[in-house]
Amino acid sequence: MKIIVKNNPADLGKEAGREAAQVIRAAIKNNGFANIILATGTSQFETLNQLTQEDVDWKQVTMFHLDEYIGLPESSPAGFRKYLKERFIQKTGGLQQVNFINGEKNAAEECLRLNKIIRNARIDVALLGIGENGHLGFNDPPADFETEEPFIIVNLDDKCRQQQLGEGWFQMIDDVPRQAITMSVKQIMKSARIICSVPDSRKAQAVKDCFENPVSNLFPGSILQEHPDCICFLDTLSSALLEKNLA
Repeated sequence: MKIIVKNNPADLGKEAGREAAQVIRAAIKNNGFANIILATGTSQFETLNQLTQEDVDWKQVTMFHLDEYIGLPESSPAGFRKYLKERFIQKTGGLQQVNFINGEKNAAEECLRLNKIIRNARIDVALLGIGENGHLGFNDPPADFETEEPFIIVNLDDKCRQQQLGEGWFQMIDDVPRQAITMSVKQIMKSARIICSVPDSRKAQAVKDCFENPVSNLFPGSILQEHPDCICFLDTLSSALLEKNLA
């Protein structure tokens, strides 16, 4: 795992977005297509903004959706399908294929549907973040590092739900769903390349926990230490608690 520290979220997002575009272009050149995983949330604002400005043949790209709340309408401002449509897909002019998670359907059946689609797909790059509780996707601690299922149903812990409220996606804590469908940790780690964007001071403790401790499901993001080709982009605030030899 390589750590790169930028001055601010804007600089972080520009470099992360450019890096992702290079990987996608190379995959299209070598294979004729690219498969990508996209995360959402405020950590991805700048990265996705840069990525949509890059010269990429988006009609050769298939997107997989990292996670989604169960029971939240697609029209909800807090919904991740709405987020990705408005912040990414509409700006690209459309992709070859988009595999959204539909949290309004029967969750178990939706997982089975998605599992069939992704099982035979080679993921060229996953764009991720790390939550305030150290989660990857909605794999809150203690995360399941063992399941082979690509998509799983999870319960959201209080710190995760509080983060969603604090970021302004919901008006009250009771509005934040208690369950979600998320890509599993093992499926995330199958990605050939991982680009992780983690800005802001509120992520500093999670960054320290995930990158300075041994790999543990109590710090789900720590699993990135074991990935053979992962770059984690931080800013000066999110990296503030790291030992200098790491940052």
